[in-house]
Amino acid sequence: MGDLVTSARTAVQAPAALENQQYLTFMLGGEIFAIGILSIKEIIEYGQLTRVPLMPAHIRGVINLRGAVVPVIDLSARFGRAGGEVTRRTCIVILEVPADTGRQDIGVVVDAVNEVVEIPADRVEPAPAFGAHIRTDFIQGMGKVEDRFVIILSVDHVLSVEELACLEHLHGLDAADVGDA
Repeated sequence: MGDLVTSARTAVQAPAALENQQYLTFMLGGEIFAIGILSIKEIIEYGQLTRVPLMPAHIRGVINLRGAVVPVIDLSARFGRAGGEVTRRTCIVILEVPADTGRQDIGVVVDAVNEVVEIPADRVEPAPAFGAHIRTDFIQGMGKVEDRFVIILSVDHVLSVEELACLEHLHGLDAADVGDA
């Protein structure tokens, strides 16, 4: 996984002209999804989470990431499915998303990280109007990789303003109260 993290960090530093073409692919419920590499800060092993009372089911809890409290969302549950089962390949992808207070780190639980791929813009189809197992506003597009489609997620919709508003009060937590990651 270390090589993949290095690849992701190198891809993040790529020229802006490639920003819409590089994606981190990962598995979730047997399907392949992708997120634009520029939204990704890092990938960490699944670690000890601290549960926070009265949070929606899709928010697994928070982690202490080098002194910062980072909320962690279960993407399977966010998509209306049963929460994902933790295995040895389960990872937390740390995303940097825009928030009212600037930028906020949010972790998302995925079943397994695959690779960083480059998908040319002409190989990305619009989100389907039907047939997807998740809300269509969560889908930025369908990328063609070899002979299969990869669901490219719209981070802005999956982690919407309403979602961030729910997480804002977590900033009040002290990282010392959350355990180390």
